[in-house]
Amino acid sequence: MRFARPQGWLVLSVTVVAMAAASVWAVSGSVTSTVTAPAILTHGQGSYLLQSPVSGQVTAVLARQGERLAADSPVLKVRTAEGETVVRAVGAGRVSALAATVGQIIDTGANVASVEKVAHAGDPLYATVYVPAENAAAIPAHASVDLTVQSVPTQEYGVLHGEVRSVDRSVQSARTISAFLGDSQLGEQFTKEGRPVAVTVRLDTSKSTRSGYAWSSADGPPFELTSMTMAEGSIRLADQRPVDWLLP
Repeated sequence: MRFARPQGWLVLSVTVVAMAAASVWAVSGSVTSTVTAPAILTHGQGSYLLQSPVSGQVTAVLARQGERLAADSPVLKVRTAEGETVVRAVGAGRVSALAATVGQIIDTGANVASVEKVAHAGDPLYATVYVPAENAAAIPAHASVDLTVQSVPTQEYGVLHGEVRSVDRSVQSARTISAFLGDSQLGEQFTKEGRPVAVTVRLDTSKSTRSGYAWSSADGPPFELTSMTMAEGSIRLADQRPVDWLLP
């Protein structure tokens, strides 16, 4: 009769212990995963495109880019065959872009301005992350989010922290995104890889930073954040047990 050598028993023991530990981890452990998708910082109500109700020649531009307007405020004047018409803001907000200039000939329905729906200067920013539709169901309520802001050097100031506020369960078309952001090009950009789902993220605030929001660095960037700033969001998905991958 031939007995196993001590080295063989040692290898066998280590193997059994490793398999037992792996089995316990598979049942009781958890694996964290994230989904990364393009994002944009905006105020919570989005924007709207102001369209001209008449066709004619622009004779005056009465609003300035960045100006905050009340509802029904005059934006520009258009000379038509019937006389001069004033194009007015549909709702209160901040003029984020002007597409009309003095002397320009415009048609009825032409986009003349983009107005962000923000009532007060201190209204907080939110991030909208456009996540692939197949990942939406795995995003838990109040999931933590890290945002790499395009205009902020990440190596120096880190990432912006936030938390999932809501997940829109319907997919977004390019037109829907354009209407919300007031920019047709962004609608096309966010749907290049298919129709995404919009995830609204509430940014963590901080009284100790210049921007007013919490960053992975102590101070964050030495300037304030502005709306319509591009970013990339990394959302933490629901934790999974390894054994779930083996179950049907």
